[in-house]
This record gives sequence, structure tokens and C-alpha cells, in this order.
Amino acid sequence: MKKTLFIPIISLLALGIPGISPAQNLFQSDSQSGRIYEYTPGGLQSVFASGLNLPQGLAFNSAGDLFVAENVSSDIVEFTPAGVESIFASGLNSPLGLAFDSSGNLFAADYHSGNIYRFTPAGVRTTFASGLSNPVALAFDNAGNLFVGGQRANITKITPGGVLSIFASGAFDNSGLAFNNAGDLFEADGPSGNIYEFTPGGVQSTYASGFTGHAQGVTFDSAGNLFVSTWFDPSGGSIYKVTPSGQVSTFVTGLDYPEYMAFQPVPEPSVWALLGLGVVTLLVFWRKSAPGICATA
Repeated sequence: MKKTLFIPIISLLALGIPGISPAQNLFQSDSQSGRIYEYTPGGLQSVFASGLNLPQGLAFNSAGDLFVAENVSSDIVEFTPAGVESIFASGLNSPLGLAFDSSGNLFAADYHSGNIYRFTPAGVRTTFASGLSNPVALAFDNAGNLFVGGQRANITKITPGGVLSIFASGAFDNSGLAFNNAGDLFEADGPSGNIYEFTPGGVQSTYASGFTGHAQGVTFDSAGNLFVSTWFDPSGGSIYKVTPSGQVSTFVTGLDYPEYMAFQPVPEPSVWALLGLGVVTLLVFWRKSAPGICATA
């Protein structure tokens, strides 16, 4: 029988195949404490940043920089992966939800003005949409349409060209919006404690319910698990994990006032593919250097 390196190669290549998701850390804004918390996949908590003025919306760009909407100062703050802080934008009127489009432009929901602002990577600001009712949450679908959730308002869809339409009506308390990989929209419906799911055609269903606190933020990890933040929970602020099959578990509890969440970005597939290629190259070189490894037994 011939001994080969087939199994070890497959095991190592799993690190470099785009379809296999590497672990991501979760970031969460805690508005009352002024902190941004970071969690490992196992739920280990650390303080990523502190001393912020009512931090709300969170969003990562493709380079891994974290952007935070400060509700009190009306600034948008940028953090490098190493935690270096700078002011990205100022002069807004109570920014809340943040989201990046595929071109690297940052969009901000400005609560009191009812505007959605667009910022280029260089920080140049333009008004993308106006006249919205207290916008608090933003999410992009794969086609580049922006969905806006307002407090006690409808869910609005805005095309890349800026055309507005009502995607879902019913005065939802749209505290958080997020899309899964299938293109379905999920909404955290505040006081009701429900998580609603909407198909691309707008058909609504209840995905998860029974959260005893105020359902605030929603976000997906790369494996398709939905994370839900709640406050006014009997055990304090909490973050729950909902698997694709609908199983709910407590990820972390005893928090102060958890609101918005975001996962750090997954490295680009090309990076992982290059890593896999590097592993193969090393193993082939090793095999040639030690031909006795594959000798016939």
C-alpha cells in the first residue's frame, strides 16, 4: 500500500478554500458606557475602545478599519485594526446606522435630519437621500440597493440611483437590519422582541421571537449565524446567537446597553487561495526533499 500526504494536504488546504469560513470577532457598541466591546467566537470579551460619546452604529470597511457613529458628538470615528482613533466625519445631526457599499463608500443614517449621507473613502460628503422618518438602521443587498429602517416607520428601499420606495409597511420599530447570504432581509423589531424575515419580494415571516428585552441589533457571521442584541433584558443586556436552523442560545449576558453590532471582515478569497497555494508548494518541496515519505510499504 502506498503512503501519501493526501489527508494532511486536504486538512491544511481547508485554511485556504474560500468556501470554508475562518473565525471572526464580533464588535458591539455599548452606548451608556461609551465602549466598543470585542468578542472572540467563543464569547471572550475585551474592550476595544472606550470614552466614546454615546456610540451607536458600527461598520467595517474592506481594510478592517472600524467606523463608529457617535450620537452625542455627531461625529463618525474611525479606528484602525490596532485601535488608533481618528475623526472621519463631523457636523452631522445624530448619526446612528452605518453601512458600506461595494465601492467602499460609507452611508450614515442621520436621525434628526432624516437624511442619508454618503461619504467617499476620502471623507467627501453628499446627501444620498432625504425626507426619511427618523432613520436608524441601514443594510445593503447584493444588488446595491440600500434598505433603511426608521423608528416606528416603514422599511424603505433606495436604488443605487437614489429612487425611494416602500419595501415593507406597518410602522416597524426598525432597530436593526441585516441580510443573509440568500438575500433575505432580517429586522430586529424593538419592543416586540421579534426578529422578522423578509424575502426579496417583501413577504414577511417571524424568524425568531420570545426575546424578553428590547431587540436592538442584528448581524450575521460568515457561517450564517444570526446575532441579536437586546437591552432591558431581565438579566441585563444580552447578545443571542441564532443558528441557520433557528436554534437560539445566549452568547453573552450581563451587559449594560448593547446596541449595534458588526463582524470584522473575512480576508479576501484571493488571500486565502494564495495561502492554500503556499501550503501546497511547501508540501511538494518537502516531498521532493524527502522522497522516502511516499515509498511503497
